[in-house]
Amino acid sequence: MKRRSLQIQVGSVKIGGDSPVSIQSMLNTPAEDWEGSVAQAKRLEAAGCQIIRAAIPNKEAVGLIPKLKEAVAMPVVADIHFDYRLALESVAAGIDKIRINPGNIGDDSRVKQVVDACRLHGVPIRVGVNSGSLEKHILAKYGAPTAQALVESALYHVHLIERFDYDQIAISIKSSNVATMIEAYRLAAQQCSYPLHLGVTEAGTARMGLIKSAVGIGSLLCDGIGDTIRVSLTADPVEEIAAAKDILKAIGLHQSGINVVSCPTCGRTKIDLISLAGRVEDALRDCPKNLTVAVMGCIVNGPGEAREADIGIAGGDGCGLLFKKGEILRKVPEENLLEELLKEIDRMQLDT
Repeated sequence: MKRRSLQIQVGSVKIGGDSPVSIQSMLNTPAEDWEGSVAQAKRLEAAGCQIIRAAIPNKEAVGLIPKLKEAVAMPVVADIHFDYRLALESVAAGIDKIRINPGNIGDDSRVKQVVDACRLHGVPIRVGVNSGSLEKHILAKYGAPTAQALVESALYHVHLIERFDYDQIAISIKSSNVATMIEAYRLAAQQCSYPLHLGVTEAGTARMGLIKSAVGIGSLLCDGIGDTIRVSLTADPVEEIAAAKDILKAIGLHQSGINVVSCPTCGRTKIDLISLAGRVEDALRDCPKNLTVAVMGCIVNGPGEAREADIGIAGGDGCGLLFKKGEILRKVPEENLLEELLKEIDRMQLDT
């Protein structure tokens, strides 16, 4: 059962409550490169990104906000470090959410100015802490960036906002250590009711970053914890969207698009199943139909093993089978398996 959190509104997207888990990413173009940033944002939106974050390191970068708002329909988040004036200017420029840690922007009067501006314009605040951002007194208390230390830091920043009677808050508590990240979010889920933004920070390259994120984000989502996610990769941000979709799809939280299941092959396999499975996946990458497609290597056991798949193919020795829900439709020459599969899928009802 999904943890029921407070729901906040980020532009057109609801986060928390009973709303579905949303997918986020962050621009990695230079803040001053408005044209490149807009182009990347458009690519991310086309890939399925639902919320985009942009670094706002200086006053000039605030000018990027209206450019993004004009170019894409998805909400835009301003990532602010230390300078409360950039938060105020971002809100005035039409930002949909700000990411800022109130404890890092100065005295109470500055925090109040930011909170008041956000309240006036209906802009939620994301508090984001990670292993490298812990306050000195908290780090001294725990001796290391433990899960408990991360949660205490996050709730400290949240309290600074709550003092000014504002609860439109989301929390992220990221660590590059997957086990620490999982423990921290579990603790936070017990200690507050705010929506949680999941992610493994500094996860790494496309290969290892996806593995770490799948373990960390996936484990928590299976526990019912998490309201919005970002898969952080040292790669083109568009790859983050595909990875996030795959994680959500793997645990049944993303209901659009093809889910390919395939057997690992064995000594009974008489077909180049590895190549075939890859071609099936590539051919159906952009298909919007909510289907599970099986690619099996054995015509004897394949249809039965994959009876829960909506449709599938099983290879034999020179020929194969096309089947639906475990029931054989017809024999197909090996070289025509992919073609016949795609034809059958094309005839199936669109269900997104």
